[in-house]
Amino acid sequence: MSPETKAEQRIQELRELINHHVYLYYVLDSPEISDAEYDGLFRELVELEALHPQLITADSPTQRVGAPPLEEFGTVQHREPMLSLGNAFNADELREFDLRLKRRLAIDEAEPVEYVCELKIDGLAVSLTYENGILTQGATRGDGRVGEEVTQNLRTVRSISLRLRGSLPAILEARGEVLLSKEEFDRINAERREAGEPEFANPRNAAAGSIRQLDSSITAERRLDTFMYGIGYAEGLALATHNEELAFLRDSGLKVNPHWAKCSGIDEVADYCEDWKEREHELPYAVDGVVVKLNSLELQRIAGATTHEPRWATAYKFPAEQAVTRVRDIEVQVGRTGALTPRAVMDPVFVDGSTVMHAALHNEDEIGRKDLLIGDHVVIQKAGDVIPEVVRVLKEKRTGDERGFVFPEKCPVCGADAVRPEGEAVRRCTGVACPAQLKRSLEHFAGRNAMDIDGLGPAIIDQLVDNGLVGDVGDLYSLTLEQLVPLERLAEKSAQNLLDAIAASEQREFPRVLFALGVRMVGTHVAQVLATAFPSIEALRGASVEELAATHEIGERIAESVATFFAQEQTNAVLRKLADAGVHLQWQPPASAAAESPLAGKRVVFTGALQTLSRSQAKGMAEGLAARVVSSVSKNTDYVIVGDSPGSKYDKAQQLGIAVLTEDEFVEMASAGSGS
Repeated sequence: MSPETKAEQRIQELRELINHHVYLYYVLDSPEISDAEYDGLFRELVELEALHPQLITADSPTQRVGAPPLEEFGTVQHREPMLSLGNAFNADELREFDLRLKRRLAIDEAEPVEYVCELKIDGLAVSLTYENGILTQGATRGDGRVGEEVTQNLRTVRSISLRLRGSLPAILEARGEVLLSKEEFDRINAERREAGEPEFANPRNAAAGSIRQLDSSITAERRLDTFMYGIGYAEGLALATHNEELAFLRDSGLKVNPHWAKCSGIDEVADYCEDWKEREHELPYAVDGVVVKLNSLELQRIAGATTHEPRWATAYKFPAEQAVTRVRDIEVQVGRTGALTPRAVMDPVFVDGSTVMHAALHNEDEIGRKDLLIGDHVVIQKAGDVIPEVVRVLKEKRTGDERGFVFPEKCPVCGADAVRPEGEAVRRCTGVACPAQLKRSLEHFAGRNAMDIDGLGPAIIDQLVDNGLVGDVGDLYSLTLEQLVPLERLAEKSAQNLLDAIAASEQREFPRVLFALGVRMVGTHVAQVLATAFPSIEALRGASVEELAATHEIGERIAESVATFFAQEQTNAVLRKLADAGVHLQWQPPASAAAESPLAGKRVVFTGALQTLSRSQAKGMAEGLAARVVSSVSKNTDYVIVGDSPGSKYDKAQQLGIAVLTEDEFVEMASAGSGS
């Protein structure tokens, strides 16, 4: 036998041994060898692979870490949606869930249904895709339908097998939670305190932050763990129950929480939940409840799901720990969607594992409902064991020094009107350039159904905003290559590609531009309706609330939202930038006769004093023939129409070789295009 063959055989033996001991240690929690013996096997494999690099494979235990840092995460479309769960907070609500399910399944209410109960791990939901037993893709839950690809980070988690065991389907998508133990959470926060870095609020946030590192070596340092809880998709796998699913995942080499239980009837489920409600603090990791699932996969299929949650499962939530403190002040924050959210500033108090100084108040009505005054003593708890909230006011502790709070009618960040539509609980900033919501506005503007700017993702947007290059969506169109190239991980080619994508977005039709502006309550369909009824920004901006509300499918609430949006000076400033860039701010119906005119789709600049037309008449004439009237001359301009004393725009047109028309030539072309 040749030395090469011997090395190949030994490498294979070592991989199988190491994978076996990883399974025993991380999945079954029953190691057979000491850490020193395991380290010896691993070291031997590393040395052999270094001598024979051609034998290294992606599923080798040595390949968990080592990929270069990413520039940004890709996206993954889940084969089956990763839905959220409904909630039950007591035994009565569990029984209501049981009765609803039986009625849907036409099962006698007295007949016990078989459920499986699992601890609800307080971590980050992920999916793992295996092809022929090899881990090929890992993703976060995301919005349930599309998640972020975090494969190389998940490969660093020791309890995630890179190669599964036994007889396996061609494709298997397993789902579970990535978590941090309480001990590891404390260790990480201690290190962050020493380094002067902000601490993580709870283990779930720490786990999520660890998985979303662009550098997988940082993730590897965090000692993450997993518990898998189900199968999202599998080809050719015949199982009858969820109980069998969990056993299959465990036997295939994935870690499953050992505390699951099969229960006959909802009373046994309630007993399980009550038991773990008392025992949750015994666990070395955080849980916030129990997940209750129908055991029969066939009954799960029949029960089905809503767009948000399966009907065959629910989450029994444990009650939150409470504490008493005093409200020192109430401050208003502006969220990424413009929502103004009040929060209480409190005397520091330790509750459910951490010291808190702020509590959510949700909206201005909540302050009134609770009759909360600044200076009140309050009971707080962590909603979902994460976000502190005020439960009730201890009015008996009042001294008379407490004072009321007046909710602002202007955005505390940008000063724009803060409007609360009738029937809504939330007051929102109407500023299109509000710094508090700028990043979210840019993400929406660049989205696929809006301006569809390829390459303008969250990571790039963060850099553009953080470096002061973009203050509103209009600033995107004045970006230069010199500004973009110095940004982190944005080479000249990718920077130019982004500029090209921004330039291409100028061609988007008016309804998409209108949707992209992010007007409250204006989705893609409403944008189309508005663009048809008011075929330009000028027409839309000049419309009264009554005119807007009279439009079919609009109504008063949308009308008020649109009118308020276009009344803001921030909006006008952004629209001026978009107009200067040549973005479509008027409707050009593709089937109209104007679309066949010689000016259709052409960029037109007017300069100088016109003799027979006012500037607004000339602009209206051009726009009526599907031209795009812009204010500055560039290489993308098609025609410059000149009057008396045209100035520098005429000079630039000649330098760039752009066609120049006199006023008479323009009128003649317009008349021919209109058929008059």
